[in-house]
Amino acid sequence: MNSKKIHLKSFGCQMNKLDSSLLAAALTENGWEMTDSPAEADVVVINTCSVREHAEQRVFSHLGHLQHLKKSRPRLLVAVIGCMAQRLGPQLLEHPAVDLAAGPEQLHEVPALLQQAIEERRKILAVTETIRRPADSPDVHTVSEKLDEFEVAYDSDENHLKSQAFIRAMRGCNNFCTFCIVPYVRGPEVSRPPKVILQQAQKLAERGIQQITLLGQTINSYRYTENGRTYTLADLLEMVSQIDSIRWIHFITSHPAKMEDSVFEAMARLPKVCPYLHMPAQSGSDTILKAMNRGYTARQYLDLIEKARSIVPDLAVTGDFIVGFPGETEEDFEATADLIQKVRYKNCFIFKYSPRPGTYADKRLEDNVPAEVKQQRNIRLLELVNKIAEEDNRRFLGKTLEVLVEGPSKKPHLNKAESVDQPQLIGRTAHDYIVVFNGPAELAGRFVQVRISKTSALTLFGEISPR
Repeated sequence: MNSKKIHLKSFGCQMNKLDSSLLAAALTENGWEMTDSPAEADVVVINTCSVREHAEQRVFSHLGHLQHLKKSRPRLLVAVIGCMAQRLGPQLLEHPAVDLAAGPEQLHEVPALLQQAIEERRKILAVTETIRRPADSPDVHTVSEKLDEFEVAYDSDENHLKSQAFIRAMRGCNNFCTFCIVPYVRGPEVSRPPKVILQQAQKLAERGIQQITLLGQTINSYRYTENGRTYTLADLLEMVSQIDSIRWIHFITSHPAKMEDSVFEAMARLPKVCPYLHMPAQSGSDTILKAMNRGYTARQYLDLIEKARSIVPDLAVTGDFIVGFPGETEEDFEATADLIQKVRYKNCFIFKYSPRPGTYADKRLEDNVPAEVKQQRNIRLLELVNKIAEEDNRRFLGKTLEVLVEGPSKKPHLNKAESVDQPQLIGRTAHDYIVVFNGPAELAGRFVQVRISKTSALTLFGEISPR
């Protein structure tokens, strides 16, 4: 193949970012040249998210721009991959800009599908016809093996931030929260073999990766049985911890109804497992939690957080919440605000409910909370979360924290000390606090000590401490 240019744009979660990085590595190895400009590309690939309506609207907006671009460049080929492709399938191919649609389970086929689309100049659909089938079915096993081979072959330090990498521990979801599209686009839960995960971690460690983040839609559901032994997330954390050059280990996302004490005990026992927990509550109202099919009450969630902090006293917790779920009253909303005040999250992601076609909530529940009420509740929760974080972050003033440097700050804050030799850098602590400071660019990928001199709700500011 002659060298062709490809532009890859990714929307959505860390799973999508990982999928995009794997695909980029595979395409590069197959002779493609990556470009940041769609106008320069021969092929544009959009990796999509379907979790919220807004995410899909952004993709359609992007496709509108590409349709316009195609008028002057009719040979431009556009591929839509990921969750939105699995959900919409043939509908996407009706869009004038789209030439190829491929679901998450077809990720390993995308390089060949792109070449086929170029040669045949016809629209191609590659999605899973029956996405919800038993996890132990031969089809799921075959797909999982092929995706594993693809992931091991194309995962490298080039796909990640310096010294940091994502490794998928499992695929799919079996929870069927009534608002969520993920089980219908990512398929059933399938845990990857521990030896494959460790093989990836070891390879990445040998290339300088020092922080590993294990990914799963419900990471604490991880189960893999081999030779009569069942491995859990706690086992996986212990095994990855044994790789000498790995310094920090994170895992996301955890489901409250699936959490076991063994995970907190591993966090407390293993110095490399960071005291950070992303565990979405989604609501603080028992009525809404039941309607969401979350499998726990607000009291059970609070008890779980209390137990976690009794085992890991300095635990940092982040969460997700949905406002305006069907039937949510002001009383329900206040229960959510009360839960946030009791937990005192490090940070939260707040989303306005939007119906996802095919889910139980879309089929059976009326979207009856007005848009302006959703917006108002969204703002109120964000203000509350930021107020708590701003108060709690003041405890870091004057303290020196260990920070893993990611690189130059993309949103620079004015600082008199900044210069060509001392640009503004950004990094994170083991608890996932964002830290901004000035220092040499070559610090990217390294650990430094930063003394905190200023705090805000989302960011800590400081200066590098002399050794």
